[in-house]
Amino acid sequence: MLIRSTAAMLVMSFLGMITAPEAPGYDQSGPRLVLAAGPPSPPGSADMYSPEQKMQRRYPQPVKVGDFIGLPVLDDDDRTLGRIKSVVRTAAGKIQLIVAYGGFLGWRTRLVAVPIEVVAIAGRQLAALDMTRAEFDAAPPWSDPQSQVIPTTDVIRVALYKR
Repeated sequence: MLIRSTAAMLVMSFLGMITAPEAPGYDQSGPRLVLAAGPPSPPGSADMYSPEQKMQRRYPQPVKVGDFIGLPVLDDDDRTLGRIKSVVRTAAGKIQLIVAYGGFLGWRTRLVAVPIEVVAIAGRQLAALDMTRAEFDAAPPWSDPQSQVIPTTDVIRVALYKR
C-alpha cells in the first residue's frame, strides 16, 4: 500500500500536479496538466438540438419497415403506450409511425402519429425518448389522407437505444 501511494505521488509530482511553493528555486512557470471536459452544459441544453439532430446523435441504423409492424412503443417506465400499426410518409417527406394508443385490451384505441425522430429501437421494442405519455394523451387522432403508407419491404433508418 505504501509503495502504491509513493508511486502515485511521484507520478503526480512529475506531471506537475503537486506543487511545492516553499521549495527554494522552484519554477512554477512550466507547463501544467489541466483536465477539463469543456464548459459545463447550461440547464436545458438538451433542448437546443432539433429532433432530427438528436436522432443523428443516436446512430440511426437501417431497419425494414415490415419489422416495425406490431412492435410495442414504451414510455420511460417501460410501460407499453401502444403498438405500431403502420409506417407512413407525410406530404412533407417526414416518416411517422402510426401507433394504436389508449383504450383497454384493444377497445377504444385511437391512432396517433409518432415522428420517427422521437423514438429509438431497443431490441424488439421502441422507446419513446422525446415524446412523453402526456404528449401521447394530447396528440390528436391520426387522419392524414395525403400520407402514403410505406411498403413493408422498404428500409428506413431508426435510432438505436440501450436501456
